[in-house]
Amino acid sequence: MADFKFIENSISKKWVISSPRRAKRPDIAKGTEPVCPFCYGNEAKEKESYRVQDGKEYGNWPASNASRSDAGWQIRVIPNKFPFAPIHEIVIHSPDHHKNFDELPLLQNELILKTFRQRFQTHQDKGQVYIFHNHSQTSGESLPHPHSQIAVIPDFVKLDITPSSKPQDFQETEHFKVFCPSSSEWPDEVWISPKTSDTFYSEITDGEIKDLAKTLYRLIQIFDLRHGNEFPFNFYIAPFSDWYLRIIPRIKTLGGFEVGTNVSVNTQDPKETMAFIKEHFEAPNEAKIREEHQAKYHKA
Repeated sequence: MADFKFIENSISKKWVISSPRRAKRPDIAKGTEPVCPFCYGNEAKEKESYRVQDGKEYGNWPASNASRSDAGWQIRVIPNKFPFAPIHEIVIHSPDHHKNFDELPLLQNELILKTFRQRFQTHQDKGQVYIFHNHSQTSGESLPHPHSQIAVIPDFVKLDITPSSKPQDFQETEHFKVFCPSSSEWPDEVWISPKTSDTFYSEITDGEIKDLAKTLYRLIQIFDLRHGNEFPFNFYIAPFSDWYLRIIPRIKTLGGFEVGTNVSVNTQDPKETMAFIKEHFEAPNEAKIREEHQAKYHKA
């Protein structure tokens, strides 16, 4: 029997996933963090769906536990032990227990985004492929070793995900537009949308991935400067055509009005957010934003 079930409200037609077993998962916020299962030395304990090792991709790595223990990997994908979907995977970003997107080398970020593409391609005929990342406890992160998740939701479940919009003001890169919609629901939320239209994330090119990795790296650095190092955030990649990547800094707590009505109260003008991004996006070198952050938050 599955550890979860999909339930539709017969009146509102909204869907809920009932998954009580997830309450038993390790959670750093509850003080139940185990010895990290994502670090070197635990490879043989988990069945792997995919890994990147020495820059090469391997599916269902490998058959023998002895070989699986090889610690030379760069990225691993393993099944989630506490799933809320028929296919629910964890993408371990690197062997490093602490470094995430804005601290890892850009090449590693590219490998992560390529892994997202490979898993999307693998599962896109099985349902709605939803890729998401939680950073820090207040964003829903239960284990601190940087990772993302991929949940494949059955097609009969209607996901309430906002479609992409046409930006009026944006920061342009070679392949993407970075913008803050006027209808932003969260303070400082930002969207990264490809210039190509009618494409799924599974169709992203290597050139676009290289550009997206650098853009994501830059934006997280910018928000480190704005909100302090290790600020909490989520991002997700929309699972449909005209995909986008949406970053949501978790710098506010939802109140009773928002929870009850599902209507957001945004306390930040998206125009101001966009102005801040533009001010810092074209820094002449990768170290400038980090230096500004150090000067602001680590004064003696």
